[in-house]
Amino acid sequence: MKRLLLSALLMLTLSPGLRAQDAAKAKALLDQVYNKVMSYQNIFVDFKFELNNTEANVRQETRGDLTLQGEKYLLNYMGAQQLYDGRKVYTIVPENEEVTIEDKSEEAGSVSPSKMLTFYREGHNYSWDILQTVQGRKIQYVKLTPIDTHSEVASILLGIDVETQHIYKLIETGQNGTKTTITVNSFKTNQPLSKSLFTFDEQKYKDEGYYIIRN
Repeated sequence: MKRLLLSALLMLTLSPGLRAQDAAKAKALLDQVYNKVMSYQNIFVDFKFELNNTEANVRQETRGDLTLQGEKYLLNYMGAQQLYDGRKVYTIVPENEEVTIEDKSEEAGSVSPSKMLTFYREGHNYSWDILQTVQGRKIQYVKLTPIDTHSEVASILLGIDVETQHIYKLIETGQNGTKTTITVNSFKTNQPLSKSLFTFDEQKYKDEGYYIIRN
């Protein structure tokens, strides 16, 4: 009985120290990922997006791609295109023949495309999670828990390729039980980009009959 009590007390004594070590280890890995991302001139990501809410019987799956260069980005997703040229955000919806032009805004708790690979740098507590082998690749997961107790996000699991230090998977669980998963199918860096890739040609869309909305 005494031995069991001593073991329990020892576990209670060690647990905070072990948690601190895990948090430090997780943050160190995320810092390595951040430094790797910031070392590239540009990044192209082809991804799969999945949304699941069992209770509401909602399931959605689609693919998209994102090109990043500094703060600028071009996102193709769900039949629409979004462009940020460093000043304005342009959302182009061919189905509606419509373009919306607005100032960039960072809503609380949201992850913009330009921050998709670096959002974890602030606002979260970190912990070391499971290691998985996916098609021969070692994927180490880090769990992120929002510091803001009123956040709509309960937790985020960030899967990192141990060898490349690139993000492979993001699994976000909401307080309402909704699970959003982004899986990276292709991650390319320092690609030759057109000089006009992040330039919006308003006249072109006017000539094509698009309706231009300015917010």
